[in-house]
Amino acid sequence: MAQLRFALMSLLLLLLGGTPAIAQGFAKGPHVRSELVAETQRPKPGSDVTLALVSTPDPKWHAYWQNPGDAGLPAEARWTLPAGARAEDFRYPVPQRLLIAGLMNYVYEGTFVRLTTLHIPADAAGVLPVKLKLDYLVCTDTLCVPEKAALETSLTIGDGTIDPATRAKFDGWRAKLPKPLSTPATFQAEGGTLRIAVPYPAGATAKDVYFYPLTANAVDYAAPQTVARDGDRLLLETKARTAPAALEGVLAIDGQGLTVTATPGAVPPGRPAATPWLAAIGAFFAAVLGGLILNVMPCVFPILSLKALSLAKANTDAGSPRAEALAYTAGVVLVCLALGGLLLGLRAAGATVGWAFQLQDPRVILVLLLLVSAIAFNLAGLFEIMTPSFVNRAASKGHGGAFATGALAAFIATPCTGPFMASALGAALVLPWFAGLAIFGGLGLGIALPFLLLGFVPAFRRKLPKPGAWMATMRHILSVPMFLTALALAWVLGKQAGVDGMTIGLAATLLATLGLWWAGARQAKGRSRAWLPAVPLVLLALGGVALVHPAAAGPQAAAMAGAEPFSEARLAELRAQGRPVFAYFTADWCLTCKVNEKAVIETAAVEKALADGKVAVLVGDWTNGDATLGRFIEAHNRAGVPLYLWYKPGQDAPEVLPQVLTQDLLAARAKGG
Repeated sequence: MAQLRFALMSLLLLLLGGTPAIAQGFAKGPHVRSELVAETQRPKPGSDVTLALVSTPDPKWHAYWQNPGDAGLPAEARWTLPAGARAEDFRYPVPQRLLIAGLMNYVYEGTFVRLTTLHIPADAAGVLPVKLKLDYLVCTDTLCVPEKAALETSLTIGDGTIDPATRAKFDGWRAKLPKPLSTPATFQAEGGTLRIAVPYPAGATAKDVYFYPLTANAVDYAAPQTVARDGDRLLLETKARTAPAALEGVLAIDGQGLTVTATPGAVPPGRPAATPWLAAIGAFFAAVLGGLILNVMPCVFPILSLKALSLAKANTDAGSPRAEALAYTAGVVLVCLALGGLLLGLRAAGATVGWAFQLQDPRVILVLLLLVSAIAFNLAGLFEIMTPSFVNRAASKGHGGAFATGALAAFIATPCTGPFMASALGAALVLPWFAGLAIFGGLGLGIALPFLLLGFVPAFRRKLPKPGAWMATMRHILSVPMFLTALALAWVLGKQAGVDGMTIGLAATLLATLGLWWAGARQAKGRSRAWLPAVPLVLLALGGVALVHPAAAGPQAAAMAGAEPFSEARLAELRAQGRPVFAYFTADWCLTCKVNEKAVIETAAVEKALADGKVAVLVGDWTNGDATLGRFIEAHNRAGVPLYLWYKPGQDAPEVLPQVLTQDLLAARAKGG
């Protein structure tokens, strides 16, 4: 009876009608302020524009979600658009739950933002008027009022420029929208009970879990929901109202949403969901193992070569191998914690960034280029690093140098990923911040683990060669991988900042090298303070960082024959055609990505296998941190690249391939469709 009275009251109020509020861009109804905001005011013809409907109910009032629950009504939107333009349905953030007199309501009690995509016609020109009329219900705990709002805005066809501050604001709003579930879910309704099985990583936390149904009358909204764990699935159980043919909804986990489309199937009971600390422990050890494997990755080897020389020097009774190993570990772990903390902070502020985010900035690449070039010339014997006396005192036993080497190893290791890292770093993004930081610290511990063992286990140290004249020759040999690393960084700089940016980078490198050579020449003559002449030249070289900016984005060139740039629209189109799709996500600064591409993906054998299997290949280039790609990557529980997805015809979810590919693996997938 309570439900019926509430529904009749709401219907009567709607029939009476509300007073419309009309404004340019925003509208203030009696109890809700609404604003229509475009991500760009100058869209290109044929492009898509994201529109945001920002709504703020007055204190003690609430508006309703798409499915209002036991009471209330959803909002209705009516667009008036130019010919050929089309607006998609609004996408809603995760709602709140409000239980009143035994009735469960899905509501928003504060500011909430709905997003939609406006498709601009290809022949659009001039000014495009956009109008939106809203009918909605707004309530307190005891009173409901229907309201209307009419909003208008206009877009001018232009170059599609998006203001960085506006993009950041929209990225923050997009981060609050439910993300698509990459693997299918199932449900079973029997005996008045509904159980839902939703795939979810076994190592990830499952905190504050609730299922918001979009399918009407599938569940008893006010009934409690229980959560259990069955391996890599979450099992939710609640009271059923009906047995629907399909079930749609949003699964909220600690405030973040996943859109769920479930089909009927057997759903077994499961064990209680893992507590956050158990999930964090599992992810921590996965991060340690992933960091340990990084030691054999090509992007870390040049830095390890420096440490090998240092350990060889410390392999005497007079040395301090334990202290040096601890200093090296401290450098690695602190840099991993700093990068991880900055990453979590940026994501909390709404930015769409992932692991190795700093390498998406060409200025960071230039700093690394200068640093690696200096190390390479130092190993080659052009100069000896001369530092001020207070630094020499701090590093008199090699501790300062070991710390710096560890910090450099961690920073340059970020372009590399390997087994176990993907799931661990993906879990770090959904766990509480302190658990996430522990996982990043575990990654650093894994990188440093071999040198901790060498420092604390004398038997391992005794297997190292004794210091001697051979070390000078070894230094010269080890300068080669460092020069190759510098060459790779110059190439990445050119890809990110264009020919002008690469020229600035090479000029800065030459300037810094001249300064270091001058210091080396003075040093060979025994002059005091030999490093002083290098300071102004190195500072001038660092000044070139301010002159480097990302190049204007252009059409993405796919190196593989027949490959196309990735877009979700193109992916949907190819899948609708029934074609198998291989989508891979890469970046120029990701050395793991490039090794896979040159050794596997772009080989003649794999290209032939993909062509014979009529496999469509889509390439997502994340070099400059494209936010749209970042959101897609994140939706597949990954913190960065590489990501390899295989879409088989007839299957809803893709297969996530290993981060280290083989030709046989791709050829077998191509043969099987």
